[in-house]
Amino acid sequence: MISEGLKKIYFLSDFHLGVPSYAESLNREKRAVRFFDEIKNTASEIFIVGDIFDFWFEYKYVVPKGFVRLLGKLAELADAGIRLHFFVGNHDMWVKDYFEQEMKMKTYYEPAEFEWNGKKFLIGHGDGLGPGDKRYKRLKKIFRNPLSQWLFGILPPRWGMGLANLMSKRSRAKTGTGDSKFFGEDGEWLIQYCKKKLTEKNYDFFIMGHRHLPIDYRLSSKSRYINLGDWIHYFTYAVFDGNDVRLLSYQNNDDKIIRNY
Repeated sequence: MISEGLKKIYFLSDFHLGVPSYAESLNREKRAVRFFDEIKNTASEIFIVGDIFDFWFEYKYVVPKGFVRLLGKLAELADAGIRLHFFVGNHDMWVKDYFEQEMKMKTYYEPAEFEWNGKKFLIGHGDGLGPGDKRYKRLKKIFRNPLSQWLFGILPPRWGMGLANLMSKRSRAKTGTGDSKFFGEDGEWLIQYCKKKLTEKNYDFFIMGHRHLPIDYRLSSKSRYINLGDWIHYFTYAVFDGNDVRLLSYQNNDDKIIRNY
């Protein structure tokens, strides 16, 4: 259960709804809706930091079937005055304006800076950041290219979504395997990315997703990197109370969070 209190800012990522099966996805979706119900009286803002869905594509007049419970709940939260933010992930990067029109959920395509109570945040999904993974970085440029999106968009939705579902069978979420091993400071590419950013500008908190492993890691005496984990294995989220950020589990998996601070 979520405790009552002063207004807070919540961060979540990597739901990957749609896999590995309809039943399992629906169970996670209902759990997420319960979570949002519990925080709606304490939340001033909610950030979903990528990969709500295992695949998403907005045709001009068509949106993917399903997920009505979550989308309806987000619309309800927006109507109640809670500010919603969404950072596109590598699985739902083909978001256009549907979320902003229907749910007033501001959409971001790159990491963005925020500041609350003098605390500086850099928030982003995390895909394609840091050293290495050159193959994915090349693919990302192709997928983000407007021509690629247009070419996919001319496919009838039945074909396009069928192709996407076939591709998702190879995804990490589909196979049920997660990145459960922490590779240390030198082996974690997002930690390396954050450390490099600190040489350019100070941030109190880096909030990222994509990694699927909940991590709360101190980078310096004044800065921490927080990876939000996922809602497949860990059901973790972060909350900022105006002074500090805590990384917690909604399903009593706090002992699985990697902490070094």
